[in-house]
Amino acid sequence: MTFKTNLYLSAMAGAMIIGAAATAQTAPAPAAGATPMAGAPMAAAPAAGANPTVGGAVMDATKPIAVNASAAPNLSTLVTAVKAAGLATTLAGPGPFTVFAPTNDAFTRLAPGTVDTLMKPENKATLAKVLTYHVVPGTLTLADLQAKVTAGGGKASLVTVEGDPLVVETVGSAVQLTDVNGNKSYIETADVKQSNGVVHVVNGVVLPKLN
Repeated sequence: MTFKTNLYLSAMAGAMIIGAAATAQTAPAPAAGATPMAGAPMAAAPAAGANPTVGGAVMDATKPIAVNASAAPNLSTLVTAVKAAGLATTLAGPGPFTVFAPTNDAFTRLAPGTVDTLMKPENKATLAKVLTYHVVPGTLTLADLQAKVTAGGGKASLVTVEGDPLVVETVGSAVQLTDVNGNKSYIETADVKQSNGVVHVVNGVVLPKLN
């Protein structure tokens, strides 16, 4: 069997695993009246002038997204993926960007084998597609997102860098993201200011159309 055929079969297997993940990784929703908790927190803006910590790490608002994310222990899978996709330089650039950053736990909700498959060199383009689906041009704070939801009558559609839309709505005090496959994710930590935009830490990986 030729190398080209092997590569094709590997890519096809990867597509099958990733496609299965698209309908199998919805993050847990916050219960009605629930208090903030890991995995299903209520989104809340930080105090004026403050920058939230992420994974216990201080986030420096004078540094870019790529640098701050590398300092957060609970974003290590995302950082590895960004490097594998060749996007580290982009996220260190001027932007501005709004990034919905999945935690390490968020990646574990994907179908088994998905992360390893995405990290393979032959799937670099697919990985970049997934990651850029988490990025929206410009700076959108929590207040901006909530204003868009109000203006949209309960929902707002964001155009991502990848091209597919992300739907934002509020569920109680939580801000919910719904991808084009119907999977839902929730903002855990909002308004982490960066020199080139803002990061909202989320508890699920959103996926664009991959086929």
